[in-house]
Amino acid sequence: MKASRLAVVGAIAASAVVVLSSPAFAHVTVQPEGTAAKGGYATVNFQVPNERDNASTTKLVINFPTDHPLASVMPEQVDGWKIVPTKTKLDKPVEVHGRQISEAITKVTWTAEDKGIGAGFAQRFPVVLGPLPEDADELVFKAIQTYSNGEVVRWIEEQQEGQEEPEDPAPVLELAAASEDGHHDSSATEETSDKAAADTENASAETAAPADSSDTTARVLAVVGIVVGVLGVAYGVLAGRRRTTA
Repeated sequence: MKASRLAVVGAIAASAVVVLSSPAFAHVTVQPEGTAAKGGYATVNFQVPNERDNASTTKLVINFPTDHPLASVMPEQVDGWKIVPTKTKLDKPVEVHGRQISEAITKVTWTAEDKGIGAGFAQRFPVVLGPLPEDADELVFKAIQTYSNGEVVRWIEEQQEGQEEPEDPAPVLELAAASEDGHHDSSATEETSDKAAADTENASAETAAPADSSDTTARVLAVVGIVVGVLGVAYGVLAGRRRTTA
């Protein structure tokens, strides 16, 4: 009896794990490659999971924030997808790094040219954007996902402080602070990479001369070894002939 009860409990627990681990709990999200620093530029990936077993994702629309318009939005090419950015005239021009911006890309649409994102798969849609606002801690992007069966899921609900996560939350990009010296994290990373490359080049130049000397010495020793080997073989042949004659 106890064994049968344990089996039933185990079966219920197993089914609960299957339900809880189903893809229905996945969301459309946005994550930066590295750090998205205030005032700088960043490459971000909109990650889109396919949540249906009987349909594929064939279209994605990302709406960009108009309260913090971005002067530059450049989607990267994605194989099998057509990309259409939409530029809109702003209700009120804004100043970005000393420039007056009256138009900005407010929407990017990706449409599958083939089957799209199949069941059990996800797709990343990278975008290079900036400069990121200096007076905000996050950017909210509203996403609309369309399936091959015509179903539309709107990831547009914003998280409210002190409340549970909404059922269809909008993707949120967290912004990091710029470094204390006034450089943005992305620029600092580039400067560090350039310095490392220069140090590597200098180190290679310093070790080039000793390497050449070692190569020359090795070649001389190799030639000497070959000559000694040839002389040894010749001596052996002559010695053999003398023994035969004797």
